[in-house]
Amino acid sequence: MIRSVYRVDTKGSLDSLERREEELPPPGDNEVTVEIRAIGLNFADIFAIQGLYSATPKGSFIPGLEYSGKVVAVGKKVKNFKKNDKVMGVTRFGAYADYINIDSRYIFPLPSKWSFEQGAGFLVQGLTAYYALLPLGDLRKGQNVLIHSAAGGVGIYANRIAKKFGAWTLGSVGNHSKISLLEKEGYDAWIIRSSRFPEELKTALGGRELHLVLECIGGKIFKASYEALSPMGRMVVYGSASFMSQGDKVNWLTLAWRYLTRPKVDTLEIVSENKAVMGFNLIWLYEKIDELTVHLKALLKLNLEPPHIGSVYPFVDLPEAVRHFQTGNTTGKVVITVESGK
Repeated sequence: MIRSVYRVDTKGSLDSLERREEELPPPGDNEVTVEIRAIGLNFADIFAIQGLYSATPKGSFIPGLEYSGKVVAVGKKVKNFKKNDKVMGVTRFGAYADYINIDSRYIFPLPSKWSFEQGAGFLVQGLTAYYALLPLGDLRKGQNVLIHSAAGGVGIYANRIAKKFGAWTLGSVGNHSKISLLEKEGYDAWIIRSSRFPEELKTALGGRELHLVLECIGGKIFKASYEALSPMGRMVVYGSASFMSQGDKVNWLTLAWRYLTRPKVDTLEIVSENKAVMGFNLIWLYEKIDELTVHLKALLKLNLEPPHIGSVYPFVDLPEAVRHFQTGNTTGKVVITVESGK
């Protein structure tokens, strides 16, 4: 089978993302071939393309972590899926394509009322939010949670999950245009990040203790959020958008300065202040498929609404979609659609 992919041969620039035709062999015994109908974009895609993500494969690679589509072929030992099943899946890179071979353990039935676009926007965001809030964050009823990038895919699901557990939620966003979405999603309060973030955070909390922070910005926002945590508070760090380049290429001088001047937390301070900082990257759960599946089943039991799809691009415009996503001006999930048989 000939398939179309977007491949990166040399990391470092978004310009290195090139579309090409490649041969895809038949699926292995435990694999299925999925005709991809939608692809979800993630910040990890951009970091990988620019050579800033340690989990990126060596040499030439196809970006992309999540997708949805239809099973078109199954391996000899596959019993849990059949041809024409609609599925959503995760992969440790390789989703920027119109067909993919994948171990059948890494695909899941697409909910019957969900579109392919919604399926492609669920797994990474939903699992990230769930794992950060519950297994790591130990969220309890009545606790107060600060969620950064509150209008993004993870932020929206984090708020929905937190509300299921009776939490009070405070969201932070980069500009006023995203506030209406936070209102619609039922956040209790919100902050527009600025140079006055520490003061505005204190005001927004209104005397409440801050029990849990989902942090993905870094820099001064990380510092102010940590300082606002109450004793026994937990911060779960799952990204660092402050290191995101705003151009096609990485500005290494700027990046080096941000890295060298990034705030640090002294372990003695953590002990004396009785706070916790935990790092989390979903891709490292990829090899622990049994654990990942347990969390996914627990997530699905919450019966959450399908993801909010903020932007949709056709496959031919995938590079432009990545550049738009990079600006940070999007809300919800950015999804690529792939025509059937293309």
